[in-house]
Amino acid sequence: MTTLHKSEQGMQAMLSVVTGGASGIGLACVQKLLARGDRVIVLDLPGKESQLGDLADSVIFQACDVSDEQTVRAVAASVAENHGPVRSLVNSAGIIQQRSSPEALDQAVWDKIVSVDQRGTYLCCVAFGGQMARSGGGSIVNIASITGSRSVPLHAYAPAKAAVISMSQCLAAEWGRSGVRVNSVSPGYTLTPALQDAIDKGDRDPADLIRTTALGRMVSPQEIADAVDFLTSGRASAITGIDLPVDAGWLVGTPWMTYGGMPDARGVESGSAKSGQEG
Repeated sequence: MTTLHKSEQGMQAMLSVVTGGASGIGLACVQKLLARGDRVIVLDLPGKESQLGDLADSVIFQACDVSDEQTVRAVAASVAENHGPVRSLVNSAGIIQQRSSPEALDQAVWDKIVSVDQRGTYLCCVAFGGQMARSGGGSIVNIASITGSRSVPLHAYAPAKAAVISMSQCLAAEWGRSGVRVNSVSPGYTLTPALQDAIDKGDRDPADLIRTTALGRMVSPQEIADAVDFLTSGRASAITGIDLPVDAGWLVGTPWMTYGGMPDARGVESGSAKSGQEG
């Protein structure tokens, strides 16, 4: 039997907030948290509630620009007043970036990406995490990226995601004695509608995304949601301040490209698998 931290007992029936929860990884997290019995509040831009589809009646939607400090503070106060203490916060709101050299990257684009991906994550952590610390605990998972741990030609997005990993570790230490756990999840190339759209337009070649992974495939949004479910549950009650890559082995696979790529799959010796013999 799993022993829960006192602040996380009964979390399965508690209130969760998901930013960017109307699409992609955020939507997959919403579905997972609902399935485990949480009450879920979705924070996303105005008009995004139409993307929730059949889930619209199962969640509370709150329009919120996470990069706006006053809006975030007002929404957090309203949630606390009208719905009670938040025990899980998933920061999934973010903007992706097209590959660009620094010279060609418009500063306004850089500012927008950093304001949402980095500043927005921080503002939501402060607004909701501060409440958690004062009320006895909770769990925060910030969606970062594998690009935050490597060198890539995404000169706004990757540094912003690296900052998400760093802030998660800083806040984990800041609020640990108050019962608040803070972790980050770094997705690999995840087959969200946005990525599928880029593939369909010919902007991304799925072969390039797959050949560098140890498992030889991309990641599904549901697999990211599984990691979020674990980290926000009592099963992870002693885990804080970590970054969990969910990347099909991209981080370990990319260095192998300098040695010719991934090894081919081993063949199963005749009869050994069927007979159950393991050597």
